[in-house]
Amino acid sequence: MDKFVVKGGRRLEGEVTISGAKNAAVAILPAVILSDEPCIVENVPYISDVRICIQILKEMGAQVENIGKDAYRIDPTTIDKFCVPYEYARKMRASYYFLGALLGKFNKARVSMPGGCPLGDRPIDQHLKAFTALGADYSLSQGMIDLTANKLSGNQIFFDVVTVGATMNAMLAAVKAEGLTVIENAAKEPHIVDL
Repeated sequence: MDKFVVKGGRRLEGEVTISGAKNAAVAILPAVILSDEPCIVENVPYISDVRICIQILKEMGAQVENIGKDAYRIDPTTIDKFCVPYEYARKMRASYYFLGALLGKFNKARVSMPGGCPLGDRPIDQHLKAFTALGADYSLSQGMIDLTANKLSGNQIFFDVVTVGATMNAMLAAVKAEGLTVIENAAKEPHIVDL
């Protein structure tokens, strides 16, 4: 379709249900890992990236129950794996949010380089900068990112560029870090506020 033609002059009436934002949901679902008790996440859009996030959580051992058309009850207390399966991670760019959540909760994480849409390279240098500022070590090998930390400590993080993904990952990793974390040159999009 090349164009929409709208013939106005008529009153708009009716109701529309607006689903939750994809960019918020794909960060909020991994954030559940940080909880020490089950969580209910509502108004989750029914899209492939969300289905992949749910599958990743299940594969890692979380108990996930669909409790409504757009709501899930997720119990992260049963997670016993710290690696996001490659076959799922390669299907979505936002799989890297599992890095921050797993590192924040367990001080370790293993996730493949971001996959998903063919928009070109997805640099993760600012993500790694944030993780190292908090006390993590990383290695990159055969397309996998490995993070480990003895403990995470709050710190000042300055991003060289404004980056949504790294801002969200820094927030996730810093949640359980000891002390205060300040993120400078942070992105401020609505889905970051949602997270």
